[in-house]
Order: sequence, then structure tokens, then C-alpha cells
Amino acid sequence: MTPLRLIIVGLGARAKTWLKVAEANAEVEIVALCDPNPAAQTSAAEHFPDIPIGADITEIIGTDADAVLLCTPPGGRERQIEVSCAKGLDILAEKPLADNVVAAARYVEMAASAGVHLIVGLNFRYLNVTQEMRNLLATGAIGTPEFGRFTYERWRDGTQDWLNKYPLTMDHPMLWEQSIHHFDLMRYVYNTEPVQIQAHTFNPSWTMYAGDTNVSALIAFQNGMTVNYQGTWQSGHEPMNFNWRTDGSEGIIVQREMFGDLAWAKRLQTDLAPVTLSKHEPWITDATTLLKSFVSTCRGRAPPECTGRDHLQSLFMLQACILASDRSATVEIEEIRALTT
Repeated sequence: MTPLRLIIVGLGARAKTWLKVAEANAEVEIVALCDPNPAAQTSAAEHFPDIPIGADITEIIGTDADAVLLCTPPGGRERQIEVSCAKGLDILAEKPLADNVVAAARYVEMAASAGVHLIVGLNFRYLNVTQEMRNLLATGAIGTPEFGRFTYERWRDGTQDWLNKYPLTMDHPMLWEQSIHHFDLMRYVYNTEPVQIQAHTFNPSWTMYAGDTNVSALIAFQNGMTVNYQGTWQSGHEPMNFNWRTDGSEGIIVQREMFGDLAWAKRLQTDLAPVTLSKHEPWITDATTLLKSFVSTCRGRAPPECTGRDHLQSLFMLQACILASDRSATVEIEEIRALTT
């Protein structure tokens, strides 16, 4: 079969991973690139001397292509999505789809009207540890899960060259850039949807970010689950502290590293039993699997995963956290959903 002809928009930090993954996939052909940064264009031209490289998507959209990969910041994507939809190109977009739920919902409807797939790059779903945790819960290993604690504490130096710089000036960068993964994982692993949220967001005095980098939230889900969430990008200690514990009627499951270290135990067992995980290269293995899924969807071989419409449910959680913090009150998810209808 002819490779999926792919345009990559945005050549920043995240694009480096996607370029590597796309080049390694025999079912994908990179046919055009674009970025407004002249230095990024020059660097790309050295590696891809034979394909069009432009400053804006409108300069290369005439290239024969099947799909577009948006490695761009979530703010200001409307023209990129409009142009892609008008051209009939399937879209794989880095998370979050937008930096507000109203815009994200508009993009979802835009893609639906154009008849193109809109997939969001939620690569953490494709981690081996995520799949194994989901399977443990689905098979009833710990009975019925009823509450969880999700802790993510990291010192993220946003000035480092290998990181995107736009989060430094975002409103609520922790929520939109990091917690979005965690909220999506909760929905995916627990196989349920949120109902209401209590939250408080803030910034420590030493922060380098303009928007809030600390999030505390209590999240209630449809299946009766309650999750206590703590996330920060400005924790004054290394290494990262990642700990996701789920308590069920018959035991617990604990993930103690972002890319692995999964263990579980039945009630009253003194030792946790480790779960054997297949070999995984962080950022690469998960992105590789996600891209394969996207290609299969575009080729009609598999139903779409991580759709923009599904992604909206996680974005509702982010918006609810912001509103709950502003009000110092519980916010129903249904109130946020109503904003997009």
C-alpha cells in the first residue's frame, strides 16, 4: 500500500520526537514541513533537502498529502485546522487540542463537517504500564475500585532548550500541558467519565511561569470513583515524584514511575507483586504505537482512538478545575459541557 503522505506543522521540541517516529514508520512518508522560525526551516532543510518547507501551512498545503500532524502550540490553531479540513486531510494534533473548550469543540465540529479524522496525541494511553493497569482493573484483580490518589511533583525548568517555551506564558500551564494527560489517563484506565470537581490552583512564590503551576483537585466519577489529584511543575526537589494508587474492594494497584513500576496486592497482603512490563523507550515506543493507530484509522483498518470528541471530556475537567478554583466551590461537569453546545 502507498505510504500515508504526511505534512508536519511545527518543528519545535515535540516535533523532534515525531520526526524520528515518522521516519521509522514504513507506512508514512513525510511530504512537507512548516514552521515560522527561519532557523527551524534551515535545520529541517539540511535533513529534508527534497521536500517543501514553508513558514505557514498555507505555503505547503498544496502538496499532495493525506494527513497533517500538528506539533504546534494549542493557541491559534484555528487556521491550521480550517485549512486541513478544507483540503480533506486527516489530522493528528498534539494535546491539548486547544487552550479553551469552546475552541476545541469548534474544531471537533469542523472536522466532523469536513468528514476528516481528528485525533489527539494522547501518547500516555499507549504506555505499557497504562495498558497493564487498565487490564488489571478490567479483570477485577482488586475488586471494585472506589478511590484513588494521583501525585505528580516535578521541577520543570521551562527555560531549558529541549522544552517548548510557550507554557511559560500560558494561563494554567500545569493543567493544559500536563494535567491533561493525567485526567485522560483517569478516564481511560477507570473507564468512566467525570461528574464534578473541587479544585484549587496557585503558583508558588519562586515560580518561573506566568500561570498557575500547582493543582489540587478532588474528582468524582460516574462509576463512583473519587480521585485526589496533586500536580505541580514547580516542586523544589528531584527526581520527579510520580505515584498513582487505586484502592478497590479487594486490594490496591500502585504505579510509582511515569513510564513503569506497576505493582498490586490483595487485601492484607504485606508485599506488593510487581507486574512484568515489556521493554519501553520513553516517548518513542508510545508515540510509535500512537502513529501506527493513526495510520490504521486513516487507511480504514481500525476505528479511531483518542478522537477530538473524546478529548473534549478531559478538557471539560480542566475547565472545571479553573472554575472551581475561581469560585471556591464544586463545579458540575455538565455546566462546562453546556458551554460548548
